[in-house]
Amino acid sequence: MGHQVTGVDIDAAKVAALSRGEVPIAEPGLDTLVAEGLGDGRLTFTTDLGALSRAEVVVLCVPTPTGPEGTADLRAFDAAVDSLSTILTPSCVVAVKSTVPVGTTARTEHVLNRPTVSNPEFLREGHAVYDFLNPDRIVIGAVDADAADRVAALYDGLPAPVLRTDPASSELAKYASNAFLAVKVSYVNVLAELCERLGADIADVAQAMRLDPRIGSAFLSPGPGWGGSCLPKDTRALLHTAAEAGVDFAVLADAVAANHHQHERIVAKVREAVTGSADGTLDGLRLGLLGVAFKAGTDDVRESPALAVAARLAEAGAVLTGYDPGVNRNDCAAGVVQLVDDVTLVAKDAAGLVLLTEWPEFRDLDWAQLADLTDRATIVDTRNLLDPEAVTRAGFAYWGLGR
Repeated sequence: MGHQVTGVDIDAAKVAALSRGEVPIAEPGLDTLVAEGLGDGRLTFTTDLGALSRAEVVVLCVPTPTGPEGTADLRAFDAAVDSLSTILTPSCVVAVKSTVPVGTTARTEHVLNRPTVSNPEFLREGHAVYDFLNPDRIVIGAVDADAADRVAALYDGLPAPVLRTDPASSELAKYASNAFLAVKVSYVNVLAELCERLGADIADVAQAMRLDPRIGSAFLSPGPGWGGSCLPKDTRALLHTAAEAGVDFAVLADAVAANHHQHERIVAKVREAVTGSADGTLDGLRLGLLGVAFKAGTDDVRESPALAVAARLAEAGAVLTGYDPGVNRNDCAAGVVQLVDDVTLVAKDAAGLVLLTEWPEFRDLDWAQLADLTDRATIVDTRNLLDPEAVTRAGFAYWGLGR
């Protein structure tokens, strides 16, 4: 967009790799942007905080993982703030893009003694470049109007409404958005279970819901649960914030409980599918897992529902082999799933297959070949990704969700 950007990190290896144009994450279009920025000199990476001494705006993007009792762990964030206190020019504005508890921006402003703006990010993994360039909204939370103007100006030219508010509302908006999505996914997962009990089809029920503009079309597909780097930690943090404020956020607490129940429900479905009985034993049975990333289009396995299900299957005695087109075998939980780089090895002699991540290429697998390789040609499709009739014609017994 024409800005001169300096990226600072304390990880020297990461800085060196980025300086060579090596982007270590699966994010379409990002490697091209990094290469272009490095090539024309508008983008640099360094471990030297002193490089920010002439910055007009410093954007804090420090991780805020879950800490004790569900609170956001702000140690890295606070360390970054402390390191900036003696470096920045008096006119420099600080923008907080990290997801932080309400009050953090105000506290940061006090520590740095300069205007500080809350500017949360709303980017999806696997779509971050697109989402940045095509945002739904840009949220600016500030007390100082001039500081708000300067941060908003960073995004001049992007086609999105700019919401100006106070820092507390801006901080809460980020948590509220993620928590609402978590509630929505938990809702449709429970609804899918109800469909199974009543003989209804979740695909048709969800489609009827999607056509209502008050509900919207996104996050209405059942699955093995929600996970990733944001929704779990942000729901925990919001529940902790609500409890401290004396608010009983029961609907969110129930959504979290429903998400844990979904993991158990998938295990129960797998048990019945591969043994023929709700009480059948999985001990010693070999199962093949299709997908371990928390969603398609990313290599991220942090709090992956696929791995949550895998852990429970392993606890029940199942022997697990997995394949994921985006995940390096070294990134998977050791001792739970043996990752392989050939999907046929997942099917070979398996008592059943479990599709856990919605990679589109799974639709185009040679299902007849996989059926021949399995010991029992059974598949549990926890994403309703596959065409049941096509997979059945290939020789599989098909189990979906809410069908």
